[in-house]
Parts: sequence; structure tokens; C-alpha cells
Amino acid sequence: MSEHTSERIGETEYSPEARDLIFTIPNIISMLRIVSIPIISVFISRREMAVALIILAVSACSDGLDGIIARRFNQVSKIGQILDPIADRLLIFCSILALGVAGIIPWWMLIIVGLRDLLMAVLILVLAQHDYGPLPVHFVGKAGTAMLMMSIVALIFADIWSNPATHLLHLAAIAAGIWGIGLYWLAGIIYYRQGLELLRQDR
Repeated sequence: MSEHTSERIGETEYSPEARDLIFTIPNIISMLRIVSIPIISVFISRREMAVALIILAVSACSDGLDGIIARRFNQVSKIGQILDPIADRLLIFCSILALGVAGIIPWWMLIIVGLRDLLMAVLILVLAQHDYGPLPVHFVGKAGTAMLMMSIVALIFADIWSNPATHLLHLAAIAAGIWGIGLYWLAGIIYYRQGLELLRQDR
């Protein structure tokens, strides 16, 4: 990654502590999170929501744990900075896919989220060709990811029971998901502008 990267994109900085480490406890936790995603998706698609929620809760706890360990024991790594957002995006995409297979959400939500992630993957590959790592996470991206995750959890929870309260929760979760997708795309536009600015300055 260029040493002037943080200067090129304004006040937001890349983590200076990231090192070329691979086999660290945080990275192993991140890999286990990624491995758990297909398992969660299978349970959701089969509408075995209670089990899916338990695994999802463990995965969410591990997400915070790996960051704490990485900072506390100086194990922040470049690959870890890549694995963490990959795990988040895979969890969102696969969960939405499973919810679509289960008939809980409309397919257009999956298509819109998938298209955004595809465009981001192209941007990351192009930036990698110019020796840039992941772009710094924007608060809009964090908000969109959080909104989508809350929507997914609420949709899973609402499917466990069938009563007026859970029906209302389902509608609220769909609305939150739509807002989350909007923020998700807005963050994607911000990332693209940052990436294109880096590429333009390289030329």
C-alpha cells in the first residue's frame, strides 16, 4: 500500500499497525466466521431459525472478539483487514439469499445487494493492481451494514412464531432492510469516488 494513501483521500487514514501476519488468533476467528456462513444459510433456507440465530449470535460475538484480540496483542494484520469485511459481506449476501430461498423476502433485494457487492469486488481488484489495500470503512457503510444485519436478525426471529406481533416485526424488518440497502449503495458510491480519486492521482 502506498505510504501516501491516507493523504490522498483526506483525513481518513489506513491503520498504520497492520503487519504481514497470517496465522494469528484474530485471523483464525475470522476464517471460522466465514466457514460458519454457509451453515447459517442452510438453516435459514430450511427455516430452522432457532439454530440459525444461535450460530449467528456466536458469529457476531466472535466479530467483536477478533478485533479486541488483534488490538490488545498487537496482531492487526493486512489479511485480517481484508477478511473482516469479506466475512460481513458474505454473511449479508448469503443470509439474504437464504431468506429469498425460504420465501421470506423478495428476490429483488438479493439482486440489488449482490450487484453492489459485485461492483465493490471489481473496485477492490482494480485497486489491488495499483498496490492499494481495502479502502477505509466509511460510517455510512457501517450504518448500512448494521441496518441490514438488524433486518436479517429480525426477519429470522419473526419467522420463529406466527402472531400479529411477529407479523408487524416482519414488516418493520423489511422496511429496515430497504433503508439498509439504500445506505449500502450510498457507501458503495462513496467508496467508488475514493477509489477513482486514487487511480486518477496515480495517472
